Amino acid sequence: MNIPFIDLKNQFTRIEEQVRNNMDAVLAHGAYVMGPEIPALEKRLAEYCGTKHALGCASGTDALVLALMALDVKPGDAVFTTPFTFFATAEAIALMGATPVYVDIDPVTFNIDPEKLEKTIEALKGSDNGYPLPKVDRLTAKGIITVGLFGLPADYDAIKSIADKHGLFLVEDAAQSFGGENKGRKSCSFGDITCTSFFPAKPLGCYGDGGMCFTDDDELIERLRSHRVHGQGPDRYDNVRLGINGRLDSLQAAILQAKFDIFPEEVELRDKVAATYAELLTDIDGLTPPSTPEGDRSVWAQYCSLAKDGAHRERIQTALKDKGIASPVYYPIPLHLQTAFKDLGYQAGDCPISEDAASRIFAIPMHPYLEREQQEFIADIIRNA
Repeated sequence: MNIPFIDLKNQFTRIEEQVRNNMDAVLAHGAYVMGPEIPALEKRLAEYCGTKHALGCASGTDALVLALMALDVKPGDAVFTTPFTFFATAEAIALMGATPVYVDIDPVTFNIDPEKLEKTIEALKGSDNGYPLPKVDRLTAKGIITVGLFGLPADYDAIKSIADKHGLFLVEDAAQSFGGENKGRKSCSFGDITCTSFFPAKPLGCYGDGGMCFTDDDELIERLRSHRVHGQGPDRYDNVRLGINGRLDSLQAAILQAKFDIFPEEVELRDKVAATYAELLTDIDGLTPPSTPEGDRSVWAQYCSLAKDGAHRERIQTALKDKGIASPVYYPIPLHLQTAFKDLGYQAGDCPISEDAASRIFAIPMHPYLEREQQEFIADIIRNA
């Protein structure tokens, strides 16, 4: 049985006419960079998320870099984040010359643990050498980057309270959680700045790279706009600050407009697929399927379960592979143990929940067009592994 991990082909058959019409409009007017599709998309997505401003950019990584530029992150700053996510979250911090300070995750949601976050902030401020902190002298606590992992937003009531208490900025990395909800409020509306990604595999993805920043702050949006185009000022040839070439191109914005037309329906379909998986997988010995806190909503960017142990995961993955079904691991090495950050001095055991998850987690196909028969086939393989 052929079961794609994601199914962009099926999606394209639904929206092909609109995609081609939107792309033809760009080809006709010829404004391939910063054309009218960009502000139209920004307005539409800001309204959907409930924010005042949105800014299209070239990728989710660029969105993070732009956010940290706008927030004046610099060497000597400490930015607290999760070790259990894609590399770009911490990479953006390091690119600013700042230091990522890793905070372990909640074992159920896989998102940053608010209680551990506060303890880590207090340990850094108190220079507590007995706490797992980076081996970097004279760091100043500056901000927090949370991640809505696998489509589920973090606990933002608790996290925002901690950020305000300690005078820290909050950036919401919603690369995977655009369309999700925390206590009835849409993802992309929680941070001083929120960043998302439109990589093709995302629940809302383009046909290349793309990203967006969201904010309610009038000053921050002006800084973001400037940083997006090399720090451009009112005079395009008088740059007033440093920036990057971080623009979203018009063709990708046109594609996103067509995809967003069906996005709310696709979120509903993802919910149904997730509910079917929960029904089929709950009684499998040693397996822990994902769950969503009451009042929250995941967009199921990935459907990740925990095996009993590493050997159990290997048996499951081998059985799935034998039937041609992908089961990638998100993420096999937590960020605090990756080579790029070895100079920070973190050791195995510093973030035990993340390390345990990395040793047992695996994903199975998740997209709006999965059929129950396909899900039953996958569940039977896992049950018998």
